[in-house]
Amino acid sequence: MPVMPLVDLAPLLPTRGALIGLDLGTKTIGVAASDPDRRLATGVETIAHKTFSADAARLMALAAERKTVGFVLGLPINMDGSEGPRAQSTRAFARNLARLTTLPIGLWDERLSTAAVERELIAADASRKKRAAVIDQHAAAYILQGALDRLAGLAGP
Repeated sequence: MPVMPLVDLAPLLPTRGALIGLDLGTKTIGVAASDPDRRLATGVETIAHKTFSADAARLMALAAERKTVGFVLGLPINMDGSEGPRAQSTRAFARNLARLTTLPIGLWDERLSTAAVERELIAADASRKKRAAVIDQHAAAYILQGALDRLAGLAGP
């Protein structure tokens, strides 16, 4: 299955079924999942990067456990709309993941997601240590929730 922008993913998805959202960092992968009706995204876990094979195996296990119908990866686009090395790394990860699954993979603009989540956690008075432990999965949930909201808008009333 090819990797595509989120709006192109929508027609390939069944009416119901959970999606997994990913926030790919340099050291960790934040993972979130939606409910089967795709209304709410919640953080699942943070995977410490090991090797692509190990990371992908964990993602495939999570997808199977949750009966996932697709993946949404946050694409870190620069503020001016260009793509830098992190975006290229995300695209490469998505292409490699696509070789291992028949599930569709959509890319969603994640500009400012980590900054927004950091502000929310600070406002909630989370300690620096607590923020560090959960920020990646919260960022994944933030990314996935934005994608879910967009998909709902594409489906119409």
